[in-house]
This record gives sequence, C-alpha cells and structure tokens, in this order.
Amino acid sequence: MRRYTFIGALAFLLMVTFSTQAMSDVKVLKLGTTGRLGMPIGDAIDQALIPTIEAVSGGKMTVKPFYRKSLCAEQKCGEQANQGLIQLWTTSTANFGSFGTALTIFDLPYIFKSIADADRITNSWLGKAQSDIASKTTGHIPLSIYSSGGFRQLGNATRPVHSPKDMKGMKWRVTKSPIEYTLIKAWGGVPVPYDWGQLYQGLQSGVVEGQYVAVPWQEVAKLHEVAKYYTQIGGSWSGNVLAMDMAQYEKLTSEEKGWLKKGAEAFGKAVGELDKKWVQDGTEAIKKEIKEWYVPTEAEMALWRKGAIGAWKNAKGTFDPAQAERILADQGLTDFIAALKEAGAL
Repeated sequence: MRRYTFIGALAFLLMVTFSTQAMSDVKVLKLGTTGRLGMPIGDAIDQALIPTIEAVSGGKMTVKPFYRKSLCAEQKCGEQANQGLIQLWTTSTANFGSFGTALTIFDLPYIFKSIADADRITNSWLGKAQSDIASKTTGHIPLSIYSSGGFRQLGNATRPVHSPKDMKGMKWRVTKSPIEYTLIKAWGGVPVPYDWGQLYQGLQSGVVEGQYVAVPWQEVAKLHEVAKYYTQIGGSWSGNVLAMDMAQYEKLTSEEKGWLKKGAEAFGKAVGELDKKWVQDGTEAIKKEIKEWYVPTEAEMALWRKGAIGAWKNAKGTFDPAQAERILADQGLTDFIAALKEAGAL
C-alpha cells in the first residue's frame, strides 16, 4: 500500500514539475493600458492581439494586459517599459511625445481630411516611416498606430458655432497640449486648462462653456447632457500607439519578433473596425439628445483650417515638411498647402 502511495506522490510531483517547466517556457509580455474591455482598445487586445500571438507561437508567447490604468497610464507606462517592469504599452500619439517628436506629425491639425484618409495613409506608408524614426530616437518601437475616437469635434453649452468668429469670448476646456491651446486661441476662444474628470460639472457651472474632444469620449462622459451645440470641424485626429520598449524588443529572437508583428497587425485591424463603430454609435447617440449638430460649408471649413496654421508654425521643427506636404497632397489639400507655405509653416 505504501509503495503505491509513494509512486502516486512521485507521479504527482513529476506532473507539477513538468507543468511548472512548461509554464516557465512561455514568454509573457506585460502590457499597460488605459483601455478596458467593452471599448475598442481593450477588446482588440483581448480578441485579436492575445489570441493571435498565442496561435502563431503555438503557445510559446502570450500577453498579460493590465487594463484601466491598473498598473500605469499613457507615458508613465512608457517609463515603466524603459525600466523593464513591463514590455508593451498603449498611449496617445500626443503623450508619446514625452519620448521624442517622431509621432508629432499625426497630431498636426487637419493633417488628415477624414478617418478613411488617416487609416489609408497611416497603414500604407506613414506609420512605418515614423515608426522607423521612433525606434531609433525614442527608446520605443511603435508596433501599431491607430485611431481612438476618430477626430475631435466641438461641443458647447452656450450657442451655435458655425465658424471661428462664433467662438469669440467663449471659455473652452483644453488639455496641456500646446497645439490644442494655440488652436482654441486662434479660433477666437478663451482656452482654459481644465481637468477631464471635472468637465461635466464645469460645463454645468459655466466655469467652461465648451470642449474639443473626440465624439465617443464625449458620449461616454455624457457631456452632451449639458453641451447641446455641436460642430463637426474635425481637425485633430485622435491617434494612439501600441509600443514596446526598444531594448527589450532587441532581445527577442527573430521568430519572437515575427509572432509579435503578426499579433500587432491583427490588433491594428481589429481596433480600426471597432473604433469606427464606436465613433458611429457615439455620434448617433449624441445627435438624438442635442439641439444642433452643425456641418460647416467648405467655405467655413477653410476658415477653420486657416485658424490652425498657428499651431503648425509652433510645431515647426518637430516634423518633416516634405512628409507633411506629401500627406496633404495625397488628399488634394492644395489650398491648405499653399496657405501653410505662405505663412512659413511648411
């Protein structure tokens, strides 16, 4: 009896040992993100990035996500990646700027005419070109550049806004972004740096009167319950990036880099489709509850673009003018190119 008990215990010990060894052979990449399940970034990680990497690697590589800022957020995740605490992270292209200017071009106002143009140009050549620069200058390698909410749109609680002159004297909430601050001021508004978490109450009290935020985020925060006038001016694309610490990336084998590349490609495709629906659903939800959703005429759009030239001038030196002109020309924005050159911004 004791013999069988001993054999059974030995078998169990061997099983645990082999199981532990098998688990230790799996390369686990920790990912820090503000995304969460139920929203495009979180769902694309869960439904595309993780299963694709596990499938192509035969279970030899996986990703362990830390959603909803549970580990870190935005550029803080990039700092933790540089310290070797995590490997992968997501952030806005604007906050990626904490590590260098390689992705600044994505944040220039009116660099893209539409979401379709942004996706087409980014996925065909621009994303790779800027990622190559980033990998050499920022300490991180972008694996996928994608939209998180499409374009920013104006919403306000005071009055209809059709052209920049209608913004005069109104107090608009802005982030710490110099480009956003310059934009609002150039359009005639009064830029007021204000915390995102307090924006709903700020609109109610009149401390601020409007915001320039991507539509899905406005719907999530229920800002349209207070801000009843919207203006579809686009301008600033809500670019985001999935990146990896470069030093850790270089330690991967060529095979492991291949697995990661396929996972990132699957993630990029999934998050793009999920984001389009998120933008559409958010737009439709807001339109049902507000007084006006205004789409400017082409003449009015020329005025909005003209107001953005100052932001381009301020950003000069952080982007390649030839690259920027190529992007604009690809979309037929020749008048905007001429205006930027005349102002010395391009």
